[in-house]
Amino acid sequence: MCEGGHVTPHDPATAARRQAISVSVATGLYGVSFGALSVAAGLTVPQTMALSLLMFSGGSQFAFIGVVGGGGALGAAVASAALLGARNGLYGAQLTPLLDLPWRWRLPAAHLTIDESTAVATAQPTRAVARTGFWWTGVGVFVLWNVFTLLGALAGDRLGDPRTYGLDAAAGAAFLALVWPRLAGRTAQGVAAAAVVVALGTTPLLPAGVPVLLAAVVAVVVGLVTTGSAPTGPASTGPASTGRATDGASR
Repeated sequence: MCEGGHVTPHDPATAARRQAISVSVATGLYGVSFGALSVAAGLTVPQTMALSLLMFSGGSQFAFIGVVGGGGALGAAVASAALLGARNGLYGAQLTPLLDLPWRWRLPAAHLTIDESTAVATAQPTRAVARTGFWWTGVGVFVLWNVFTLLGALAGDRLGDPRTYGLDAAAGAAFLALVWPRLAGRTAQGVAAAAVVVALGTTPLLPAGVPVLLAAVVAVVVGLVTTGSAPTGPASTGPASTGRATDGASR
């Protein structure tokens, strides 16, 4: 909220930008790990940077170099990366009505549609603030991820194992801080608990990244069941509806 032209501490856009910056820094730092591991797997620095700039999907990138580093075929590496990248298409289906961007912005937005930008955008109260969270997070992660990927690739073996610095936990901790306030209701807590059980139970059995997709299925199923059984009422006042009234002039 703005008073007298000044931003108050409770301004939603300011809060969204702060969330975006914290998530971007935590995720970007982990790019050091990808850069170092990619070079160790046999890719050159330009090849490593091409993956980060063009693929720009951390899970898919790690899956790709994991297969290549293990001596797998190129086709298997591409298939693994594509499987994990499929979730971004689901994010796009969710974000399209939420953000309602002009057509000229949809191509760059598609490239920036990742776990982090989706999480920050969907956590906001209005469409205008969701857009702010999406762009700040997407651009922030893109810039920092690629900067630290380059540093990791150049450092190579001299860096050692990035997990010793706790970088593997930084992104997860940022996500937890973002999601935690949304687990107030019993339904949300139940979905989160079920998703954790599914992810932990399948992690030893399935390739990296697939357990996360299965955990997401839990939320999808619950959402379909609860939506189908919910009574008919007034239109939603969430981001997809209230935002339309508050930022129509900004398109």
